[in-house]
Amino acid sequence: MGLLINDPCLMIGPIKGLVYIIFLSMLMYTAIGAKVRHLKWEVAYMHWSPDGAEGVVMGINGQFPGPTIRARAGDILHIELTNHLHTEGVVIHWHGIRQIGTPWADGTASISQCAINPGETFVYRFKVDKAGTYFYHGHYGMQRSAGLYGSLIVDVAEGEREPFHYDGEFDLLLSDLWHKDSHAQEVDLSATPMRWIGEPQTLLINGRGQFNCSLAAQFSNSSASQCMLRGNEQYAPQILHVLPNKTYRLRIASTTALASLNLAIGKHKMVVVEADGNYVEPFSVENMDIYSGESYSVLFTTDQNPSNNYWISISVRGRQPRTPQGLTILNYIPTSPSTLPNSPPPISPQWDDYSYSKSFSNKIFALTGSPKPPTTHHRRIMLLNTQNYIDGATKWAINNVSLVLPPTPYLGSIKYGLKNGFDRNTPPDHFNHSYDVLKPAQNQNSTYGNGVYMLNFNTTIDVILQNANALATNVSEIHPWHLHGHDFWVLAYGEGKFTEKDEEKFNLKNPPLRNTAVIFPFGWTALRFVADNPGAWAFHCHIEPHLHMGMGVVFAEGIRRIRTIPVEAIGCGLTGKMLMKNNVHK
Repeated sequence: MGLLINDPCLMIGPIKGLVYIIFLSMLMYTAIGAKVRHLKWEVAYMHWSPDGAEGVVMGINGQFPGPTIRARAGDILHIELTNHLHTEGVVIHWHGIRQIGTPWADGTASISQCAINPGETFVYRFKVDKAGTYFYHGHYGMQRSAGLYGSLIVDVAEGEREPFHYDGEFDLLLSDLWHKDSHAQEVDLSATPMRWIGEPQTLLINGRGQFNCSLAAQFSNSSASQCMLRGNEQYAPQILHVLPNKTYRLRIASTTALASLNLAIGKHKMVVVEADGNYVEPFSVENMDIYSGESYSVLFTTDQNPSNNYWISISVRGRQPRTPQGLTILNYIPTSPSTLPNSPPPISPQWDDYSYSKSFSNKIFALTGSPKPPTTHHRRIMLLNTQNYIDGATKWAINNVSLVLPPTPYLGSIKYGLKNGFDRNTPPDHFNHSYDVLKPAQNQNSTYGNGVYMLNFNTTIDVILQNANALATNVSEIHPWHLHGHDFWVLAYGEGKFTEKDEEKFNLKNPPLRNTAVIFPFGWTALRFVADNPGAWAFHCHIEPHLHMGMGVVFAEGIRRIRTIPVEAIGCGLTGKMLMKNNVHK
């Protein structure tokens, strides 16, 4: 049986794509140098069928996923965001953009700004200073789970070149989908006892997946029927059209709420060249793991039989897979895109083969000539991830503190010295040395907190992310951690509990610069960064329910150096009252 795809809107081949890119370039860059890119966005709920089962998603300007932003390094993005959600606030985080000089534009509710109220418009204005593959997503409640996300691609500045060559490129934005809405999920996670949200129903590639049928039914042992698509369905796959004997760049970003993924292109090798907006030493893989919050660029060459098409697949890693593979097709022109590949989709590694996952992470090194980390640190913060109970509710905690956010954004509270904006007690830098990370805690109770790690400006900070046993025996999960406002060097991964002797494993020669790093079960990950960007910055597990349940901290540095903060960003809570009292209009 064939897959019928005849919608020309889905067939953006390399030649049409090249003409389109040239046309956009003429509009965007009429003169050499940085440009201001003006966008007007309206965020609203809408009915959509991402996988063939209609539900409600959050969209931007009637699109799901949201519009792809394309800019050049050095450009200014000016985005007027209007909230049409009617009953809830919204913010958008520009994932991977460091917001140097614009910390209020980071898009983190209660940390860098107030939530944008229904009917209000907020202007995000910031520079995209570094070329790379990024994305954006909601950062209020669980709005990322509701579908508020999109791609953000930053090309090299005018006149500059990438350190590798390719003939064309594609973007893949990976996500996961539940048929239960995000508000119901929030209630379930906060219930006593907790009702776990379960595994996603569908994996999406560029917002498209198939729940009620399979593209590869003929190769499956399941009872799923073969998808018969016209091509204009909202859940029809976006097929990648390629010419033989060319090299293509595949930009990949994962905005999943839960799933860790493995990606493969049937019978094609991939060469990894970029991670989280930073160049890496190229290395070849047959498949690759990608965790929530990560982004990569890979190169692949169309050197296979041009009379066939090939699967592009994503599969669940790190959790017992209960979600079918996400699939789309690599179409060799002039072969018909409706011709199904003649072999099964790629088989992913065993879901709990962590040695395989670690071997991939340990192959990532910074490209020669990349910035190197300072050789010493000024402060070391040990962050222990644990699962705990608070008044019978299941929570995640860091050093036995489960994060809850205050009604007044930290940025304003610290800037104006408002003592009651949040808990002024500094969270602990360490956990008890005798804690056994391989067993459930003897005392499984925790506490709430919203204290901040105050970092001395321009100092070097080491963070040791320490994983531990969860509530159940012999259970420890993967946690991808994302830092706002910075890139960090990933110095090392290790097993068991970190000790000072493990410093011998630190790579100070060519560690990769990242903004997201994974902690493997019962292990640790060592990071280093320089606190040189004034602001209040979230640092948290990028798994949406884990953050919702308290797995995060806040770093603050150099906030008194910030000259002005737009009133619109902090016009709520105590800062809002202060501004009204002082009649501040600027």
